[in-house]
Amino acid sequence: MDFEIRKDRRPQGRKKLTRERAAYFRLMDQGYSSREACRIVGIDRRTGKKWRNGSNATKGRKAAPPVTREPSPSGPSRYLGEAERIHIADRIREGASQRTIAGELGRHPSTISREVRRNRTEGTRDDWCYRPHAAHARAAVRRARPKTRKFEASPELRDIVQSWLEMKWSPEQISQMLRVRFPDRPDLRVCHETIYKALYVQGRGELRRELVRALRTGRAHRKPRRQAQQRQPRYAAPMVMISERPAEAADRAVPGHWEGDLIIGRKQTSQIGTLVERASRYVLLVHLPDDRTAETMRDALAATIQTLPTELRRSLTWDQGSEMGLHHQFSMATDMPVYFCDPHSPWQRGSNENTNGLLRQYFPKGTDLSVHTPQDLEAVAAELNSRPRKTLGWDTPAERLAKLLAEAS
Repeated sequence: MDFEIRKDRRPQGRKKLTRERAAYFRLMDQGYSSREACRIVGIDRRTGKKWRNGSNATKGRKAAPPVTREPSPSGPSRYLGEAERIHIADRIREGASQRTIAGELGRHPSTISREVRRNRTEGTRDDWCYRPHAAHARAAVRRARPKTRKFEASPELRDIVQSWLEMKWSPEQISQMLRVRFPDRPDLRVCHETIYKALYVQGRGELRRELVRALRTGRAHRKPRRQAQQRQPRYAAPMVMISERPAEAADRAVPGHWEGDLIIGRKQTSQIGTLVERASRYVLLVHLPDDRTAETMRDALAATIQTLPTELRRSLTWDQGSEMGLHHQFSMATDMPVYFCDPHSPWQRGSNENTNGLLRQYFPKGTDLSVHTPQDLEAVAAELNSRPRKTLGWDTPAERLAKLLAEAS
């Protein structure tokens, strides 16, 4: 492709990217994803999205309709044709690889892989065949529109999903727990993306629109991820770095290794301490109603940690914020070493960063966190600790911590 990667990256306007637009849509017709097509052509992903969907009016910019284009008479259509399916069947019998077949048809390898997986005739695990005419008929039936929407066809499923959304479960948690709770009910299965679409897309509101507020973000539309905030600068007190932390903490094999941080409230004047156990993702919240000085942090953190049994006090990992300036006194009081992350490296406390994002559903940014009592924090922690987690095989943190303690004893 002449444009991989486009050397001239300066803005050129809509008219000067005619060849790039044609190449982009040609790749999309061949089955490439939008991300991959943008990468090959050398354009930003948002540019490809505007070409496909248009853009809304913003301050200082008019709305733009989708780019109109004539379908290429010689190039392949978006959907596989019957002749292409016959070619696939012939080449599979000859022993050709799916990547080779894709190259011969001018399709993406994933297109061939999906076609064979979805439309093959099943036998035993190693005994299947691909019949092109039957495959073409199956694809035509699936492509027929309009289709009955999942929640419209099953009021029972809709009620279950709505009740779990009201409990602040994420769509992915709901999708997986439907399989766990109703293993013999394939009619009560729904993809998490279907739940999102029912909430986000206008005209598909089988789920109550106000349930959007129960989502983690509270938004009624998708939003690109932003850059993580920079960490606070390091301080001069002696520190033991995370590179010296024992291996048992890194592989999450033994409970008792914690990650900690603060979430900050309105105008940087209120805060809550957060602690996450690495092996089980069990959460503890530290009440800090007045300030986050090193003395206050030392006392509040020590009081929280000392409520734990000895086998759950192995180490604590923190960033280099000034609130941990008296970490050596904390370690002496609790017999618990403190390890510090490298500067500007929040991924070294990944479990804690993820948990802080979950907690923002209960303690939104820009609000006063000092109004929450210790009882409020205990209730929030209990709700998080009783929520099934994908990373734990859909166990709850409380269940996983109990299992680890039972195994250790």
